[in-house]
Amino acid sequence: MPRSRPSSAGRPGSSRSRNAWTEESTENQGDEPSASPAYTSDVIQVGKKGTPTIQQPDPKKTGCCNAFMRGIRCLWATRLTEDTEHDKELKVRTTLRELIVYLIFLAVLCILSFGMTSSTMFYFTNVLQNLFITTPFDRSQTNYQGIGNMEDAWNFLNISLPAGLYWESWYNNEQLNDNELGYIYYQNKLLGVPRIRQLRVLNTSCTVPKDFEQEIRSCYDSYAESIEDKKPFGLGLLKDYENDTAWQYQTSKQLDGSKHWGTVATYGGGGFVKNLGKTNAEALDIVAELYNNLWIDRGTRAIFVDFTVYNANINLFCQVRLVVEFPATGGAIPSWTFRTVKLIRYVSMGDYFILACECVFALFILYYMVEEIIEIKRNKLEYFKTIWNFLDLIIIFISVVCIAFNVYRTLAVTNLLENLLNNPDEFADFEFLGFWQTQFNNAVAFTVFLAWIKIFKYISFNKTMTQLSSTLAKCAKDVAGFAIMFFIVFLAYAQLGYLVFGTQIQDFSTFQSSIFTLFRIILGDFDFHALESAQRVIGPIFFLTYVFFVFFVLLNMFLAIINDTYSEVKADLANQKSEFEVGDYFKRGYNKMLEKLNFKRDKIIDIQKTVQIADSNFDKHIDFDEWRSALKKQGYADAEIENLFAKYDLDGDRVLDEDDQRRMQLDLNRQKDDLTKEFVELEDRSAGHRRRPMSSRKSRSEHAAEEEEDSDDDSAAQSSRGSRGSGVSYEEFTVLSRRVDRMEHSIGSIVSKIDAVLVKLEAMEKAKLKRRETMSKILDTIAESDGMSDEAKREQMERLVRDELERWDSEANLGGQGSSARLRTGAALGRPGTGGASNA
Repeated sequence: MPRSRPSSAGRPGSSRSRNAWTEESTENQGDEPSASPAYTSDVIQVGKKGTPTIQQPDPKKTGCCNAFMRGIRCLWATRLTEDTEHDKELKVRTTLRELIVYLIFLAVLCILSFGMTSSTMFYFTNVLQNLFITTPFDRSQTNYQGIGNMEDAWNFLNISLPAGLYWESWYNNEQLNDNELGYIYYQNKLLGVPRIRQLRVLNTSCTVPKDFEQEIRSCYDSYAESIEDKKPFGLGLLKDYENDTAWQYQTSKQLDGSKHWGTVATYGGGGFVKNLGKTNAEALDIVAELYNNLWIDRGTRAIFVDFTVYNANINLFCQVRLVVEFPATGGAIPSWTFRTVKLIRYVSMGDYFILACECVFALFILYYMVEEIIEIKRNKLEYFKTIWNFLDLIIIFISVVCIAFNVYRTLAVTNLLENLLNNPDEFADFEFLGFWQTQFNNAVAFTVFLAWIKIFKYISFNKTMTQLSSTLAKCAKDVAGFAIMFFIVFLAYAQLGYLVFGTQIQDFSTFQSSIFTLFRIILGDFDFHALESAQRVIGPIFFLTYVFFVFFVLLNMFLAIINDTYSEVKADLANQKSEFEVGDYFKRGYNKMLEKLNFKRDKIIDIQKTVQIADSNFDKHIDFDEWRSALKKQGYADAEIENLFAKYDLDGDRVLDEDDQRRMQLDLNRQKDDLTKEFVELEDRSAGHRRRPMSSRKSRSEHAAEEEEDSDDDSAAQSSRGSRGSGVSYEEFTVLSRRVDRMEHSIGSIVSKIDAVLVKLEAMEKAKLKRRETMSKILDTIAESDGMSDEAKREQMERLVRDELERWDSEANLGGQGSSARLRTGAALGRPGTGGASNA
């Protein structure tokens, strides 16, 4: 029997058949079997040896729970957790998702960083610096910056400092009331009382040479904690002043102090302290007492003035520390620190918006922590071979530390303000919080810097974006070798400058300063006259030789290495194909969207035509059989036919009357108009964008590879564009494509039947050969039977012929069946109504 022809139900009628078949074939399971096991809904996988295996779906892994887990997993899908090496489209989607999420994170981080600072902080700091640093305190116009000896220091403590701290009258000499006292510039509240502190060294802290032992009886070395003088001195030796902290030493633990990095040395947090009063008169009396009893003498190495002000108008604190160092050389070196910080974070609506952003930032950090844990678990040690992963860990670590400090700072400020309100006459020590708030701001700034640099991680898929990293990576060895030569020469000049000019020029006074000065000379910032004044001969020689060897030779060698490497990288990138082009990805998605719109519109047109021709008996009623027969010829699946019919058969009588048909036509026209409108909008949107030409640097092999990879995705869109260009509409092209698909299906069935006929003809040919052999045997048998009678020969011949005739009859029946098969084949080839080539 001839083999039955596979049904064409479920086969889509468009050029999308290869993709649409697998999507829609699962619907055709109720009435007709699928044409091939590959068209079922089972998952087909290829084994290790290339043998296809069918994997049945696991019912335990299906359901809401599994879908939820897949959704959760997709939240942390990255290029390191997904297999993106063999799937470019997955790599594009994953990279774009990572980039979008990271840009949101970066935006939140920038909002937080800009919310911590403002230009108001600068103006606040500048006002206080002008008041205490640049305002002169005597007729010689000496200010704090010009302090050079102990007398200048006492003038500042006695004149400029009280005048700046205590504002007790208006500009017209009208006295302020009690509620208005304690404000600097009438705006900035002085918290608590100011405090002055000094550190001393022992008299025997250094050794006097024997030649001068008789002349020099005392020796005070430079400051160090090991030689710090902690004994009472001056009035502290009297019983009445045993509890006076100005003459009695207090440890760093007692004062809750911290170390200070000064110009000459690093100082401890203890010392001899004295709190100034709440009014100008009290402060002047305290300073006069200290001045009259030589509170500052040869053993003094540094004095500190600490106070904190708060401006409620702008919600800012400013912790001020004024330091005057008295080195062992004599004289005085002033320095200062103004830390303007925002310690009370949440007051206004804008502050609460920042609080909301901080919560979102904390969630982002938690999200990235989980992401990094998943990547480390999946990639093991391979994770630590990429510099970007270390950058991720650094950002997460700094962010966690900043979040913890943010919580601690809020609690600590609350406790500190409570103690200050309970003890308004005590010193308010905001130095610790001010210092660490400054470090917190620096850490946030560093995090923002690293976060911006990390953007290169997500845009490195494009070869143009990898020029910087590729250039640095390729020239790393050459730069490392050059750096050795450079620093040998550079450090030689740095040490020469320190030894020759260190005693006369401040820029060369220390070895570190000498290094920075030489870097400044490279950038064109130098003082040649100072070098010439210090050494009239060596100075110019030092300058000229340094500029020649370092600037003209070594620096240009460094630039030549970078330029050569960059040229090589540019040449390599010109012949290198990008991992993927985001523009091509969006263009492909746009073409797919147009293709889907056209496909939906074609289906609506097919259904409208079916409604017009399905009524074969012209009774203005379409029953289900007529509906099914008409749509089956269009290549629709039974399930789709049933669903579409049931949608408009509201009464359920399996017949579409005139009202049902009218309702269907209206609905289809509305859907068609919506699709046409959407299609036109997309076309108009893309009309202004010319298709990006292919780069001339791409080789032909790369072009062919791209066409081969994108042929399945872009075939329909290219066919649509080609048909419109040659004058054939897309609808006509779709109909022709559908007919070609049906023709291919029919021809495949015909070819199988022809193969069967050829097999039977071959069998008949073999039967003929066997008959000839049989006749030859009969004749040979008759010729060999000479001794037999004529009657016996006749009977033998009749018997052999009869057997042969019976065999011929059986073979004739087979031949008749073969003839009828040939007739059926010819009818299939020539009859116009069987869906063959004539129908196409």
